[in-house]
Amino acid sequence: MARFVFVFITILLLLCIIWESQADAVSQANDQSLTAYPYGSRQGSLKPSECSPKCSSRCSATAYKKPCLFFCNKCCAKCLCVPPGTYGNKQLCPCYNNWKTKRGGPKCP
Repeated sequence: MARFVFVFITILLLLCIIWESQADAVSQANDQSLTAYPYGSRQGSLKPSECSPKCSSRCSATAYKKPCLFFCNKCCAKCLCVPPGTYGNKQLCPCYNNWKTKRGGPKCP
């Protein structure tokens, strides 16, 4: 009986070690993927709480700040990404780039 308990505990410890090493590998992979897109430009890479500062940066150079911020935040809430810079670079976020108005113009600034 003691031998069975010893084998059982040993197996449990090995499983815990394997599981933790896999969790570390996944965590490192996630960290590397986030550093590849430092501006949150990859679709779905932002959290909703990160939209406001990214949009403030995106709309910092426009004369139409209020509408820019409104639509940028709306687009970010849907796409969870904001292209880097104050203009252009929309190809880095397909959802942000492809969302159109009823007239066919770009919805997102």
